[in-house]
Formats: sequence, structure tokens, C-alpha cells
Amino acid sequence: MGKAANRAQLRALGVAAALSVWAPMAMALPQEAARFASIEGGALDLTAWRGRPILVVNTASHCGFTDQYEGLQALQDRYGPEQLVVVTVPSDSFNQELDSAAEVAEFCEINYGLDLPMTDITPVRGPDAHPFYAWLQRSEGVAPRWNFTKVLLDAEGEYVAHWGSTTRPLAPRLTREIDALLTR
Repeated sequence: MGKAANRAQLRALGVAAALSVWAPMAMALPQEAARFASIEGGALDLTAWRGRPILVVNTASHCGFTDQYEGLQALQDRYGPEQLVVVTVPSDSFNQELDSAAEVAEFCEINYGLDLPMTDITPVRGPDAHPFYAWLQRSEGVAPRWNFTKVLLDAEGEYVAHWGSTTRPLAPRLTREIDALLTR
């Protein structure tokens, strides 16, 4: 029996539909997952940057990888806000963040001169994870294992790739993915 006949039989049995639930599928970011509280007050909505790739990075001020803020700012400067948006998500999920959003904002401005969009202090793991991270876990099986996990979304808000803490913001394997999105 040929492949087409096998598929037809599976469809008739409903197996294909059941199996498709397990197949990985790219899903655009749902609206509720796109909204964060901004560190400056108000809301920060990722859909405001639709049409541009977005790199979302969970951060912490007392982490051994905190110097990556410099690379994140350099990445934003390299591509410019019209091409790429780098969003930082301060989090105390790994017990390494300052006590208040005001302290985080001041720390980042004084030490790194950041002008990147920044959320309020936000949980990124577990039952209290922000809807963005819950969506990422549910749809892609990705959850930050540590601070400075980088998640790349394409211009339509679909997951592209992620990198752990040890991948520096200007690493070629990360910038190649950004470049590929910008040449589409």
C-alpha cells in the first residue's frame, strides 16, 4: 500500500487528526501574552512592533551574565529600532533581581545606559509565569533555565528560536537568525 493510501486510511480512522495535535506548530503570539507591565508604568505591548523581529530576554541585575546588557544594547544599536526590537524582562524567578522596578531601572541606566524597552519585574517560570512565558512553554516547550535566555520572534509574532544564557547577544548564531528575518 502506498503512502497516499496509508494517509487516507489514517484520516478515515481519525488518527491523522489525533497525531497532528502532537506535531510542533508555529503559533503567533496571542494578545494576552503580548502585554507586559512596563517598568516606567503603563503597558508594554509587543504587538506595537508587529512587522519587526523582537528579541525578548529575561534579565536580572545580580546575575553573572548581567554584563550582557551591554551586548543587548549594542544589538539594538546595530540593527536600529526600525528593524529589530530588543525587550528586556527583569525577573526574580532565579532570585537574582533587585527589590523594586525603580532600582532595576536606575541600575540599568547608570551601569549600562540602556534605552531598551523594559518590563516591570516579571515571573518567567512556574505557575505564576507571565502569559508570554506560559505560551512559550505550552507552544514550543521552551522555558528559561536561567537569566538572559533570549527568545526571537519573527515580524508576525511567531517563535523562531531561543538561546540560553551562555549565548552572547552578538553571537553569530543569534545574529544570523536576525539577519535572515530582516532579508525576507
